[in-house]
Amino acid sequence: MATLDRWLLPDGIEDVLPAEAARIEAARRQVLDLFCNWGYDLVITPHIEYLESLLTGAGQDLQLRTFKVTDPLSGRQMGFRADITPQVARLDAHTLRREGPSRLCYAGSVLHARPRPLGLSRSPIQIGAELYGDASANSDSEIICLMLEVLAVAGIAQVHMDLGHVGIYRGLARAAGLCGEVEQQLFDALQRKAIDEVETLTAPLPAELAGMLRALAELCGGREVLDVARQRLAGAPAAVLEALQGLEQLADVLAARYPALPLYFDLGELRGYHYHTGVVFAAFVPGIGQAIAQGGRYDDIGADFGRARPATGFSTDLQTLVSLGDGIVAPPSGGVWAPAQADEALWNAVQTLRRQGVRVVQALPGQAFEAAKAAGCSEQLIFQEGGWQVSPLAS
Repeated sequence: MATLDRWLLPDGIEDVLPAEAARIEAARRQVLDLFCNWGYDLVITPHIEYLESLLTGAGQDLQLRTFKVTDPLSGRQMGFRADITPQVARLDAHTLRREGPSRLCYAGSVLHARPRPLGLSRSPIQIGAELYGDASANSDSEIICLMLEVLAVAGIAQVHMDLGHVGIYRGLARAAGLCGEVEQQLFDALQRKAIDEVETLTAPLPAELAGMLRALAELCGGREVLDVARQRLAGAPAAVLEALQGLEQLADVLAARYPALPLYFDLGELRGYHYHTGVVFAAFVPGIGQAIAQGGRYDDIGADFGRARPATGFSTDLQTLVSLGDGIVAPPSGGVWAPAQADEALWNAVQTLRRQGVRVVQALPGQAFEAAKAAGCSEQLIFQEGGWQVSPLAS
């Protein structure tokens, strides 16, 4: 390998330089503080696990995005986490085993074998919150409101919210007896809003069910869509009507709490269909072709870990928050420059300043004074009036 090649990083893998790293760390601290204020406990999960645990309840998309390796100690396959949510579900179900609702949050880097659509980075820094043990609509509204508060802290403007409910399609498909390849084909056609294909695939079904499944491709828009859905899905199974009612209640809550927030409903949106079980939601901003934060309900994911629990949550990428928002300000990089002297009084002065939260950079032997500005210092320690004093950096 040529010498220059040693400096190259794989596509989608990047370094984060000091200025940007400072803003990302400031964002991490501010968001985690917000989570704490809402009652969410921080957990830290490992970067690598056995595949059986890491991919539990996950769809095909997550499997394709997971780097896989062989553990030299056990000979078993392991994976680098591509999503932290399944790991937190394992903690709730198997390790913590709390009774009643449990609120957990996390922040950490993940690794993707392939980037998401329109994504550039394969090593995003995922941050999110999960609420376990409560199946009510209150949990869904709490998680969505918390996500909106995170975006507000980051200073992201012009947020638009997309809302759907996979239970609507799932209930209609179950009533129609759809399964296997046909259900998957219809699912794909609905995602592409391919109305002709939807009509062809539903043609063999009873007329009423076929009409309701076809309606899903058209039931998208503002709050009025839910009123139209009430009419067009009037003959749907009880589970479908219950899911629709849940969306209506959620719409009312969000409209009351965030009256300026544009809401868009898409009853044919099946984001994470093989993973989510109820409400799904995503936040968008103009000019960005993919969601900047997303989540939904994923009940019973903990069943494979020994305890099925209702669950809802969301996640976002810290680097996205920093790049799109103007609310994250890194701490000032200024500081005090101290000379390179083996003087006990100087050492004590430096330590006193550091304990007070002041950034102090002490010169190394032979280091020129000009390095002070390069280190971001605007002040210096000088010996005057019998002691070490802070004064403006000499020009």
